[in-house]
Amino acid sequence: MRAALAAAIAATFAAIAVPSGAQAFEQVREQSRFVDLITSKKLKRFGIELTVTPQGRIEGRAFGRPVSGDWAWNGGYFCRSLFWGERNLGDNCQAVLVSGDTLRFISDQGAGDYADLRLE
Repeated sequence: MRAALAAAIAATFAAIAVPSGAQAFEQVREQSRFVDLITSKKLKRFGIELTVTPQGRIEGRAFGRPVSGDWAWNGGYFCRSLFWGERNLGDNCQAVLVSGDTLRFISDQGAGDYADLRLE
């Protein structure tokens, strides 16, 4: 059930159209660059608003429920543990890509589903 819920949330996050002429995504490989991108910003998408702090916390709301967790940079990946309400969505290390004001998080070290979130 937990895997199905996580997949459903990821699919919801990922269901956006990419406009023609959009910038290509570039992988973020260093923690310092990731921290520069997220500092003093919110990550937003329809129904989702998150703060990812330079100190390793994740906080916010998604579809009416609180989101909380922790993250660390490990081997070029954003590794997070995450709760959505009372549901533990588990640990996952994700590739992070950037294009303009969009961050793309790709689960399973870049081999899984992805979610695009806007930096605001």
